Amino acid sequence: MTTPATDDPTAATGRTWTPWRVVVGFGTVSLAADMVYEGARSVYGPLLAALGASAVVVGAVTGAGEAAALVFRVFSGPLADRTRRYWALTIVGYALTAVCVPLLALTPELGAAGLAVAAVLILAERIGKAIRSPAKSALLADAAAQVGMGRGLGVHKALDQIGAFAGPLLVAGLIAWTGGLSWGLAALAVPGAVAMGLLVLTRRRLPAPDEPAAASTPEPGTRRPLPAAFLRFALGTTLCTAGLLTFGLISFHLVERALVPTAAVPLLYAGAMAAGALAALLTGEAYDRFGPRVLLALPPLVAGVPVLAFGSSLALVVPGVLLWGAAVGVQDSTVKALVADLVPRDRRATAYGVFAAVQGAGALVGGIGAGALYEHSLPVLIAVTVVLQAAALLILLPVVRRPAPTTASRG
Repeated sequence: MTTPATDDPTAATGRTWTPWRVVVGFGTVSLAADMVYEGARSVYGPLLAALGASAVVVGAVTGAGEAAALVFRVFSGPLADRTRRYWALTIVGYALTAVCVPLLALTPELGAAGLAVAAVLILAERIGKAIRSPAKSALLADAAAQVGMGRGLGVHKALDQIGAFAGPLLVAGLIAWTGGLSWGLAALAVPGAVAMGLLVLTRRRLPAPDEPAAASTPEPGTRRPLPAAFLRFALGTTLCTAGLLTFGLISFHLVERALVPTAAVPLLYAGAMAAGALAALLTGEAYDRFGPRVLLALPPLVAGVPVLAFGSSLALVVPGVLLWGAAVGVQDSTVKALVADLVPRDRRATAYGVFAAVQGAGALVGGIGAGALYEHSLPVLIAVTVVLQAAALLILLPVVRRPAPTTASRG
């Protein structure tokens, strides 16, 4: 199978990286970038609450942010496959994250406009993720396919989660030291700059032929349709996404019920990211050994989150937050491995975009619905989540019980 690295004429000079080095290269970029947006994400609930938001507004903003990060990929994915500008889209997307997140530090100083500006910056950062993700995932999948799709994406996600663990710790330390959110958010400009530098280095070591003349791109009519199994898989996992609470709402619950101080919220988030890294590694290895049936664990994980995370004591909340992190880890790694294995290689960015778009619809509906149900009745919220995950399990069963086609067999 041809990879972006070996397509480049400079490969003969020995300057390009091996598949494992590509995986690790993208992993280190994600590590630094995750310090930025996961560090901020860990305090979105307290930040928005401090700016005057209600539970419904917190759920709507964080849900809309996740929806933007997913739905907009339906445009950026096909754009990447059509233009082959994978690197251009990747760089622009990371730059938006590196700029928007530190600017959140200014919102408490903006008075009545602070909440609106914060919402716009959160959405802009998430749109940056939407711009870069399909293109980056397509480049990464080429390398991961040569070392084991589940294993490669699992290792990448584990590195990604190290940043997701370190970012909240940095923010928590600065909040505890300064007594406010602003310095913690401003400090995230440093890992943002590091992420951009690492991305430039990776680009130089992996000079993929991603920007050919428009005339060399295939005609739209020649592209193969996305397989029915992929579409069914996307529907099933969308129900999982709709049922998976945003951490913004979980952290809102923790602070409003006085279960933990604001400075401790990022620590719990860091623990969730560590759980996600472990889940990504374990399920990635299991995926390569036993196949996609390992993904049947996702709906039960999601169903268990509100039961624990909305508990009245830390003895329940902490396991719930860790369970949430594990579910996120599986969604962002092993789920993507099956997406790559279900579609042709030249349609991967498009598939990731379509997949993310339907996930985004689920995130938006789920975020708003969870916020409204939280204020109305926690038992009803838990019951709705369980029903959604039971439906997801029924939809996923026929897809994951059949072996996924191997990348090698599809060229």
